[in-house]
Amino acid sequence: MNRSILALCALSFLAPATSSAHCQIPCGIYADDNVIEKMHTDFETIEKASKQIIELSKDPAKNAQQIIRWTTNKESHAQAIQDTVSNYFLAQRLKLAEVETNKEAYLAKLQLCHKTIVAAMKCKQGTDATNVLALHNLVDGFAKHFGEKK
Repeated sequence: MNRSILALCALSFLAPATSSAHCQIPCGIYADDNVIEKMHTDFETIEKASKQIIELSKDPAKNAQQIIRWTTNKESHAQAIQDTVSNYFLAQRLKLAEVETNKEAYLAKLQLCHKTIVAAMKCKQGTDATNVLALHNLVDGFAKHFGEKK
């Protein structure tokens, strides 16, 4: 009897999941708008950090520690955006079935995700305001493409 129960439990892990929720663990906690808002907060930190690094770099000897702290913080928030796009939007919200129903929307979302990951990478690499603005515009695009929980 115990072996039968153990065998059934073991086999249950092999059964395909039938949940249609977008979360890796369908908990119902995360809402797209909340995730997008966090991305905006990460962006604002990147923007402020970039400006601070530029300003503090005018006297790098005096401000070396602060430059390091702002740089580390900027990179951390850029990585957070990359992780959110990869682990939340690409893995959970971008649905392959959408290719059959609305290929243009699917491709637009896929391009948005890729461009955002690249823009965040460029923000890690420096303080160019052009890259920061590009990231801002891309993060704004998530509300249009993913703005409501599905």
